[in-house]
Amino acid sequence: MKKNINIIEAIRKINPTAEVSVSGDDINTITWENGTTPIPIADIEAQFPIIELDNAMADLRYKRNNLLKETDFHGMSDRTMSSDMTTYRQELRDLTNGITTVEQANAVVFPTKP
Repeated sequence: MKKNINIIEAIRKINPTAEVSVSGDDINTITWENGTTPIPIADIEAQFPIIELDNAMADLRYKRNNLLKETDFHGMSDRTMSSDMTTYRQELRDLTNGITTVEQANAVVFPTKP
């Protein structure tokens, strides 16, 4: 993950309307534009782990959602979904339950498609 994106994302988590620019990935080069009130660097840095978890969860949900899409046709009204497929799809939906760290998100093992 690129630091300059994290810096701007972190600022926007605190102030969604902030107008800023950053040179490279150096947090000390933040330029506060158009009267945006500066945010202390420590407050910005405190947002980094939250953003990292948000991004890891977004990646996990993207993969999970694609696996669900691959099996959506099993749920059409003219088909009967097997109990194995129902279980598989429920396990996919439940994958994100209880995940609170990037490490947990990255360690998820997807269920095997029946």
